Amino acid sequence: MSHLLQQPLPWYVAGPLIGLTVPLLLLMGNKRLGISSSLRHICAACAPAEIPFLKYDWKKQVWNLYFVLGILIGGFLAGYVFANPHPVAVSSQTSAMLQHWHIQQGVGLLPEQWFNWHQLLSWQGLMFTVVGGFLVGFGTRYAGGCTSGHGIFGLSSLQWPSLVATASFFLGGIVSAHFILPLLFK
Repeated sequence: MSHLLQQPLPWYVAGPLIGLTVPLLLLMGNKRLGISSSLRHICAACAPAEIPFLKYDWKKQVWNLYFVLGILIGGFLAGYVFANPHPVAVSSQTSAMLQHWHIQQGVGLLPEQWFNWHQLLSWQGLMFTVVGGFLVGFGTRYAGGCTSGHGIFGLSSLQWPSLVATASFFLGGIVSAHFILPLLFK
């Protein structure tokens, strides 16, 4: 059984499973799905301040906190218990680009030479974690949701702002991959 869990699900299984979450949530009466809204729920539960943004009945959305907890547990299990021991398969173009940037391909999803505790205090590490983390947080708040919320739930419920946000996410990824990452890896 663990051998089956170490392999990625084929697209024709994973896609419909992700897609079925939307009608299921709509049938349950939920209007939103996403990770970024859970931070608001946690702040509303833990910070009894008089901040209007946090004054709402967060208990009605407690399922979202269980959802995030399940993602954390699932990520841990996938990364440590059922980890695929084989290197991540990348295209020959990606492999050539990584070699041009002097990045060694490891077995994980991220290059260990750049994403480790020792590299954290380098300028590249600070750019990735501090600046990148701020930009992700700012963009999530500015767009009114995260990639999973807009890309899965917003698009499937035909929300125009989600289409704009998802197109912007992809455009930002393309610009980052072709123009910003080469500057960071010189």
